[in-house]
Amino acid sequence: MKLLSFAVPCYNSAEYMEHCVETLLHGGEDVEIIIVDDGSQKDNTGEIADRLAAAHPTIIKAVHQENGGHGQAVNTGLKNATGLYFKVVDSDDWVDEEAYDQILSVLRKTVDEGKNLDMLLSNFVYEKEGAAHKKVMRYSHIPTDRYIGWDDCGHFKKGQYILMHSVIYRTGLLKDCKMELPKHTFYVDNLYVFYPLPYVNDIYYLDVDFYRYYIGREDQSVNEKVMIGRIDQQIKVNKLMLDAYDYKNIKNQRVKEYMYNYLEMITVVSTILLMKSGTPEHQKKRHDLWDYIEDFDPELYKKLRYGFMCFFTNLPGKSGRVVSVSLYKIAQKVVGFN
Repeated sequence: MKLLSFAVPCYNSAEYMEHCVETLLHGGEDVEIIIVDDGSQKDNTGEIADRLAAAHPTIIKAVHQENGGHGQAVNTGLKNATGLYFKVVDSDDWVDEEAYDQILSVLRKTVDEGKNLDMLLSNFVYEKEGAAHKKVMRYSHIPTDRYIGWDDCGHFKKGQYILMHSVIYRTGLLKDCKMELPKHTFYVDNLYVFYPLPYVNDIYYLDVDFYRYYIGREDQSVNEKVMIGRIDQQIKVNKLMLDAYDYKNIKNQRVKEYMYNYLEMITVVSTILLMKSGTPEHQKKRHDLWDYIEDFDPELYKKLRYGFMCFFTNLPGKSGRVVSVSLYKIAQKVVGFN
């Protein structure tokens, strides 16, 4: 059995996928790399996947499927995973080899000592095109280099979230909680992190800059113009996260608090993107989203609507929109997305 399975969703990724896979090969026989060709049509992604698999038959699997989107590619990777642990690496990103060695060392130690580890966290770096300073997302409030539970984590700061780039889940946990992402939907990485959280008990944080998250392509899904153009996808994910937040049955208060903050952040992004586009159609969708939340759970609606973050995204009139957009621009600069 492999120690760590990587799923690499690829859609017309011929330009950059090999660099991604080459960095993952550093793990040797301890890992498996599942390249999922998600119905690529415009380039030779599928041929590259087959060539890499033929060159490294004990490490790389090439899986071809009809186009189902990023979420379906992750589902396929998980279905084919045989490793004890599972991580998604997008085909335009890469990993740091020195940090990689430390990640594998912790996972080996976990297995050798018979520890039950559900989630391994590490840092990720925003590799933003043209940025002189590369921002590192780390978790300063979480104890490092030891096994902990949620109650040991401290309080997550606003804007400091566990993202797909920073998390490695135990494969069995993902399968036990029946994690399945929707097809043909963008921004499912938020669902990937969100769904399993109530099932996580044992956590380990390794303070190393493992994942390198590239930002810079004009067609990238986190590009602001692209996000506004795909706003229905963002709203869909927002609603799915709302549906999954079964806070009345989450026993651990720290998990409940963290998941609420995550849901709040996603709702803020949805609201401001709809406001920022400025079209009457999108303003209606903004009101419809909040109506949906109110109908779904009036108690949760009040907490979100009048909480600090969402309150400032719903200020009335032109001055309210100016304040909301200003907050959004500050968030862009601080966090480095889009």
